[in-house]
Amino acid sequence: MAHRLRQPLPGAQPRLRFEMPPEQELDETTPESETSARFGHPGPRMSSQHPLYVGFMGTVGVGVALLVYWIGSNTTQLLLWIVAALFIALGLDPVVRWLEGKRLPRAAGIVAAVSTLALAIAGFFATLIPTIVQQVTQIVEEAPRWVTDFINSDFFRSIDNQYGVRERITQELEKFVNNPEAMGGIFGGVVGFGTTLANGLFGALIVLVLSLYFLAALPAMKKWGYRLAPRSRRARVAALSEEITGSVGNYVIGQAVVALLNATFAFIVMSIVGVPFAVLLAFVVALLAFIPLVGGLIAGVIVTVIALTAGWQTAVVFAICYFAYLQFEAYFISPRIMQKAVAVPGAVAVISVIAGGSLLGVLGALIAIPTAAAILLLVKEIFIVRQDKH
Repeated sequence: MAHRLRQPLPGAQPRLRFEMPPEQELDETTPESETSARFGHPGPRMSSQHPLYVGFMGTVGVGVALLVYWIGSNTTQLLLWIVAALFIALGLDPVVRWLEGKRLPRAAGIVAAVSTLALAIAGFFATLIPTIVQQVTQIVEEAPRWVTDFINSDFFRSIDNQYGVRERITQELEKFVNNPEAMGGIFGGVVGFGTTLANGLFGALIVLVLSLYFLAALPAMKKWGYRLAPRSRRARVAALSEEITGSVGNYVIGQAVVALLNATFAFIVMSIVGVPFAVLLAFVVALLAFIPLVGGLIAGVIVTVIALTAGWQTAVVFAICYFAYLQFEAYFISPRIMQKAVAVPGAVAVISVIAGGSLLGVLGALIAIPTAAAILLLVKEIFIVRQDKH
């Protein structure tokens, strides 16, 4: 029965697939006219110094540049989704290849890796949303009491007697309620928030689907890309590309492990010293720890400020423990985890993170160091090698 199910249906034809032409093996003794070509043999190329060739190619170059600029300016969001999906695919590719080494089919490895990532994201939101709802509910329940205590305080009474604050607030509220433009602005803000949320969910779905496609087609994409290079330089292009993609993948996996350890340590310390909202802040620390160099520092400052609500002693103890861990992480944990990833000088890393964050936000900060590592590798292996020969 299983054998019959695997057989194609009677009369079914295989689906047409676009494939690269087979790579022709030519030697120096074989003339080009003897090579078989389905659509004939290419003729001689026009001289690159011909006026018609120079004018036509110059016009085409300007037109292509304008077309690329127009497409890029009108598809910025799509390009960001593609970059994010490719970054995720390169990050999950080492896991998929490791599963392939365990004799698991690539399709099953992709499903396992993406399912684990999706479950982690779902667990994040499943924990984050109820926590936010609970905390907002607490704030809404306590807000009337806070307002009443403030109004009944001697400080507010003295200010109200001097400046008439209560009467002024009442007048401004009446103007706001009776102003249709202000009420329309509130409605527009709610609609805008809903639109932004819908676009965010749609973008997450697009990134997930593209990540699946990129993961499945990554070996074929590399093969196609290598075929675009001349035959004499194809091996070098392949070696450099494999080094770059491998370093990006190792960087993503290493940064995820570092962020997980960072958030786990912060959650343990927050739970011991009594920092409020420990679970929510642990997720914030994990997200910020993905940003290299400055993410952990920002997370520590944020949690320390929030810990002040529980007392200055709590804030001081957490700050000492967490910033001591950041030093331990920088000198003992990260070097061992990142030893197979990228090596970028500190000044270049800081500049690249700031530039990437300014251009593309959080996504730019995340991909800044792998991009800088790729550029440094290309400069070292191509430009400096060429300069040393002259």
